[in-house]
Amino acid sequence: MANGNASNLEIRDLRVQIEGEEREILKGINLTVEAGKIHAIMGPNGSGKSTLAYTLAGHPRYEVLDGEVLFKGQNILELEADERARTGLFLAFQYPVSVPGVSVANFLRAAINAHRAEEGKDSRQTAIPVAEFRKRLTEQMKQLDMAPEFARRYLNEGFSGGEKKRLEVLQMAMLQPSVAILDETDSGLDVDALRIVGEGVNRVKEQNPTMGVLVITHYQRLLNYIKPDYVHALVNGRIVRSGGPELALELDEIGYKRLVEEVAANAG
Repeated sequence: MANGNASNLEIRDLRVQIEGEEREILKGINLTVEAGKIHAIMGPNGSGKSTLAYTLAGHPRYEVLDGEVLFKGQNILELEADERARTGLFLAFQYPVSVPGVSVANFLRAAINAHRAEEGKDSRQTAIPVAEFRKRLTEQMKQLDMAPEFARRYLNEGFSGGEKKRLEVLQMAMLQPSVAILDETDSGLDVDALRIVGEGVNRVKEQNPTMGVLVITHYQRLLNYIKPDYVHALVNGRIVRSGGPELALELDEIGYKRLVEEVAANAG
């Protein structure tokens, strides 16, 4: 699937453990998230799905033992978390944190300006004009069925699960990343919120057709809305199967227990 495109996210033999622990969680992940394509990773709890997401984002708790992650001509594992974000990498968290005192609008404008800033240039030359920002924010919030006062609320403070996930999609819509990693975005969502979030991701993808997407999920139901080009099964820190959208339906039908048993039998 790899084609040498520098906009691809190429994960090569990635091995990771949690800092201070001896147990290896990711045991040699090889995966290329192609520009313009949607990849989905499915697997049981404890298989390493969220570890992969947080490692890619640069969470300091996760220690890389070996491997590299190539994106836009560099190994992003050598970059700090904010530097990775500025390359165009975006992570939608499974459990977004609250930031009291910082409004949604101020947070988003600061994030956009950080992405627009160019090294060595006056930040005033790259900052998004207020009128342009407000217009874009209003349009994107409307599409995500968000009330106007949402922008004035403090970041994730008192938000419902659905509101938190819609805010993650709103951030993605405003930032227009090159690669978006969605870490169990469907967690805790009811049917209506799941549909809104799924349709929101699809809309962002339509606006930004070259964006690569990595959907990390436990359930197939999110993939009813976000249609993957490729599906990968992650078990015990390794990708054990890859295929098309039909693999998600198969995993949903047979269950992870049977998959784990098949992997163990083959390993034996």
